[in-house]
Amino acid sequence: MALSNSSWRQPQPSFFLVGIPGLEESQHWIALPLGVLYFLALVGNVTIIFIIWTDSSLHQPMYLFLAMLAAVDLVLASSTAPKALTVLLNYAHGIGYIVCLTQMFFIHAFSSMESGILVAMALDRYVAICHPLRHSTILHPGIIGHIGMVVLVRGLVLLIPFPILLQNVVFCRATVISHAYCEHMAVVKLACSETTVNRAYGLSVALLVVGLDVLAIGISYALILQAVLNVPGGEARLKAFSTCGSHVCVILIFYIPGMFSFLTHRFGHHVPHHVHVLLATLYLLVPPALNPLVYGVKTRQIRQRVLRVFYIKASS
Repeated sequence: MALSNSSWRQPQPSFFLVGIPGLEESQHWIALPLGVLYFLALVGNVTIIFIIWTDSSLHQPMYLFLAMLAAVDLVLASSTAPKALTVLLNYAHGIGYIVCLTQMFFIHAFSSMESGILVAMALDRYVAICHPLRHSTILHPGIIGHIGMVVLVRGLVLLIPFPILLQNVVFCRATVISHAYCEHMAVVKLACSETTVNRAYGLSVALLVVGLDVLAIGISYALILQAVLNVPGGEARLKAFSTCGSHVCVILIFYIPGMFSFLTHRFGHHVPHHVHVLLATLYLLVPPALNPLVYGVKTRQIRQRVLRVFYIKASS
């Protein structure tokens, strides 16, 4: 029995998500910290969006990009966590073919969008530090809107071929996915037909998105570092570095686990599979959960607004 492109018009058998291979008996305990991460991601990012939306003084490039990042994080976490938690809690391991491809598309597309927004935020820090007098002129609301649209379109256009190419793949009886969610390579590995195009395109997209984005961020921060080192006075330098601190933390939180997951999926054959799956799941939940905390602690305006909201609620 096989799944081919002609079978899209017929009822599709469900894939079976194992969860974390080798830890099936104890993986329900792992669901607890993942559930906490998802809760933090929901509360934190909704709070960030609400504060920026309602406070007109925060309608500045840095905060508008932060609101975009929070919105992407909400979709990214919500595309992963609910199904992963039901799998880890042994409630529902099955997932329909089309639902699986849809989840796969959202996860990879919004990961690409998050990477693009991090590039935009690096650009904002570069302009703010290297061209402070022209900051509002260069990054006016129209330009910010166009940047957001480019990031959105790039993520959609580059990742739409993923589910389309999988329509031409034949799946045999082995429809068991050794993962907690529908990840592209995990699905491709189930095929019993030729998948060279799928693998090549997936690798090309990953290298294109991550490679170009990391390069752009690296160039931005190299120019920022050069400008900061030319600033006289240690206090001025410290202030300049502090404005980039939260963004650097977010970059490290996003790219380091993501690159490790990408490399182990393709080249880390000696890495235990349960370690890879666990890290791949954390990679999609840790950044959305920690980003609001990092910016809430580092950004004085947001921290003050949150404290003000809770103070008013406590007083009432």
